[in-house]
Amino acid sequence: MQRRRFKHTKTFEERLAEEAMRFKEAAEKQPAGSHARELLLKRARQAETASHINRWLSSPEMQPPKALENLLSGQE
Repeated sequence: MQRRRFKHTKTFEERLAEEAMRFKEAAEKQPAGSHARELLLKRARQAETASHINRWLSSPEMQPPKALENLLSGQE
């Protein structure tokens, strides 16, 4: 079995941003408070979080998130 290759024309971050926008647009079409709307909004937040994590991991000066930094400094 041969693996199919796919060359992406957009960056990972751009694809995540587009996915988040698609989920938000789909959520707007659902009735307020519906389970489907909440799931779509959750997926949009997950895509945005993945984008932030990717940006953090790719940064040259990788720093831990402030919340984690505050937790670690409280333990010392």
